[in-house]
Parts: sequence; C-alpha cells; structure tokens
Amino acid sequence: MGGRRAGRATPPGVVLAIVLTGQLMAVIDVNIVNVAVPAMQASLHASGASLQLIVAGYTISYAVLLVTGARLGDILGHRTLFLAGIGLFTLASLGCGLAPSAGALVALRFLQGVGAAAMIPQVLSLIQRTYTVPGPRARAMTMYATIIAGGAVLGQVLGGLLVSANIFGSSWRPVFLVNVPVGLLVLVCGARLLPGQGHRDQTRLLDLPGLAVLTPAVLALVLPLVLGQPLGWPAWGWALLAASAVLFGLLGVVEHRVDVRGGQPILPRALLGLPGMTAGLAGIFTALAVFGGWLFGLALELQDGLGESPLRAGLTFVPCGVAFALVSLNWRRLPARYHDRLPMAGFAITGLGLLWSGLLLHSGAAAGPWLYVALAVAGGGLAGAFGPLVTRVLARTPVALAADASGVVVTMGQLGIVVGIATFGTLYLNLAGRLPSAASSAARAMTGPNGFGISSAHAYLTVTIALAALGVAGVGLALAHVRGADRGVRQ
Repeated sequence: MGGRRAGRATPPGVVLAIVLTGQLMAVIDVNIVNVAVPAMQASLHASGASLQLIVAGYTISYAVLLVTGARLGDILGHRTLFLAGIGLFTLASLGCGLAPSAGALVALRFLQGVGAAAMIPQVLSLIQRTYTVPGPRARAMTMYATIIAGGAVLGQVLGGLLVSANIFGSSWRPVFLVNVPVGLLVLVCGARLLPGQGHRDQTRLLDLPGLAVLTPAVLALVLPLVLGQPLGWPAWGWALLAASAVLFGLLGVVEHRVDVRGGQPILPRALLGLPGMTAGLAGIFTALAVFGGWLFGLALELQDGLGESPLRAGLTFVPCGVAFALVSLNWRRLPARYHDRLPMAGFAITGLGLLWSGLLLHSGAAAGPWLYVALAVAGGGLAGAFGPLVTRVLARTPVALAADASGVVVTMGQLGIVVGIATFGTLYLNLAGRLPSAASSAARAMTGPNGFGISSAHAYLTVTIALAALGVAGVGLALAHVRGADRGVRQ
C-alpha cells in the first residue's frame, strides 16, 4: 500500500484517470438520488424533511468539511487522504444501499459526505502537482471541469436507469450500491499507482479558529435552506440565516487575526488577493447554483408534473450531458482571442436555453423533441461558462496554494449546488403546491400523478426565469474576473 516504488513514476495520465474517477463518483452521488426520490418515499415512507436530507445531507457535510479536507491533505499527504476518503465513501455507499429506514439512510448520507470531503480536495492538489506545465495543466483542468458538471447529468441518467431496472426488486438501492465495485477499484489502483508522500508538508497547521467559525457559518446557511420548505419556514430557520451572515462576517475578522499572528488561515489572503480570484469564485458558485437548481426543478417537473418514469426522466438529460461534454472538451480549440469571452457568452446562452425549456413546458404537456434541443443549448452554454472559468481560476494559482485553492473552489461549487437546490427547489415546490387528499375529483383531474397541479408547469417556468436572471449576474461576475485577472497580468 505504499504507492509506486522509487524509480517507477506513474504516468500523469494514469494519476489523472484515478483521481477523476473518484471525483466522478462524488459528483454523481450529488445527483443520482434525484430521480430515485419517489421510489425512496414509497419504500421508506419518508417525510418531506427526510427526503430533503437524503438528497442534500450528503452535500451538507461535504460542503462543510471540504476546506478542512484540503488542509489535512497538506498535513497528512494528498494520497493518504484521497485513499481514506475513497474507503469511507465506499463503505458508506454500501450502508446506504442496505439502509433499513429513512433515518439510517440520512445518517449514512452524511457519512458519505465526510468521505467525499476527505477525497475531493486531493483531486485538484494531485492534478496541480502532477501537471506543472501550463499547457498540460490547463488541459487536465478542462477534464476536471467536464467531470464536475458532466457527472451531474450522468447521475440523473444513471439514477433513472438503475431505478427503472429494479434489479432483483431492489428499487432505488442500486443507486448507492453501484459505488461499491467502482470505489474498490479506485482504492486498489490508487494504493498501487498514486504518488507516495512526497508532497506531505509537516509545517502546515490546521486553522482551528477559522474552522471553529467556518463550520457553524456553513451549517447555519445550508440547514435552513434544506429544511425550511418542508418544515414551513420556522422561526429558527430565519434566525440561523441571520446568524450565518454574522458568522461569515466574523470569519473575515478571525482570518485576518490568524494571518497577522503568523498563522495559516484556511482562507489565505495570498489566494483571495490574486487578481480576479474573488469574482471568479463567485462565478463558479453562480454557475453551479444555476445548474443544481435547474436539475432538481426539472427532475421534479418531469416525474411529478408530467408523470414520466425515472428512466424517461433520466434520459431526458442526455442531450444536456452530450452538449456539455462536447463543449467542455473542445472549447480550447477556439482561437485564444475568444477564450476570455466564453464565460460571459456561456452564462447568457445558458439563461436562454433555460427560458426556452420553461416556455416549452408551461402548458403542462410534453414538449417533444424541441425540449431536447433547449436542454442541449443550456448544457452547452453552461459548459462554456463553467469550464473556462474553472480553468482560468486554477491554472493561474501558484502550486504552493494548490491545496487551499482546491478546498475553496470545491467548497464554493458545492455551496452553489446546495443553495441552488434549496432555493430554486423551494421556489418550485411552493409555486407548484399539493392539493389536499380531500380535493374534488375535478381538481384531481388537473393534477399530476403525484399530486402536483397543472401549476407545476408554471412553477417550472418561474424557476427558469429566476435562473436566467442569476445567469445575467454570472455574466457580470465572469466579466469582472477576466478584467481583474488581466489587470493583474499587466501589472
């Protein structure tokens, strides 16, 4: 288990394949449960709050602990943390697939998130330390960006296939059990082929004051967003949201003091002070908030509003995934003078594609092949925004800041997904509504198979309008990032 022997370096492509497979598992798991939610509800008799936690509990613990995972990777070794994270993630996935109750599944989903938080920051660190030449590093970052969002779409498709297949009557359980053989393969290959502990940094320290503020700040933000809608927005939820704003403000003060005292803040000024970095991180957050909110809302509309099967709903996302992959893998072929404009154009095209999909579905009936075209436009646009933005942010980060950049970038992305799912999922659910069980037969005739009314189509249209507006904000953030980074280069 000690990695490659001295003198037998692992080819960079092999390292990339191993770590990106781990990344793909983690990204798929954020989304694979979306299309399995109705089956879980029927099988486990789960409440609305439990279903929300099954979907988002993984991402909550994942987002809260990512920055810690990045710093621990520097201290204990990126290989060690990657393998430990894969092992825990795989074990928790097995537990999820065998979970006897909704409560057990929620707890195991949180444990999955802990494993992912240990594993995922090491992916970027290992890529950046393996690919030190700008050109190959940028290409590796393009693959990384493709995996992040392409894996999200693949999760929808794979979830639909597995649930519809109902293997041996197992219903939703294979959406978790599929991780077990893949995780074991990554664990074995990683133990044999990943570089050893050459990058271990014994001078690195945990920023305990920063973690003591960051952890409750993130929890105070995401818990109300996840649980607020199913619990009727209780007063404690609003109190936590207010507390999160205070805690994030306090975090800036604490991190400044840690830096002044010669400590090692988890949000180092050297990283956040890089030209255009803050706007770039905000753009990454925005892109994945749009993506997460859209996928969650559309998955609900397809199954609950239009009554599609999990397989049909999952396959609906294929054009989006194909377009995303094609754009992600080929945008670098465009002349270099266009690269800086791609994030702005991508956000704008994404908004247009989403609006188009909302208009196509607003009648409450199936939209036909034009829906696939609209989803392909949105997926391609998002790839044009997200891939170049991540590549620009990370390719210009000094290797010494690779681990911190990994934690911050992935944390911003995961927070974007959580906020997107919670905010736009809540908007959809509130606007769609559910008719009470005593509703008249005439009213029932206007509802979808799971109780959602014809208003669900209008709810989805409203969500796409809100997402398109957020895409406009993304255009501004991408522009600010490009201008800031360019000023830094000129200086």
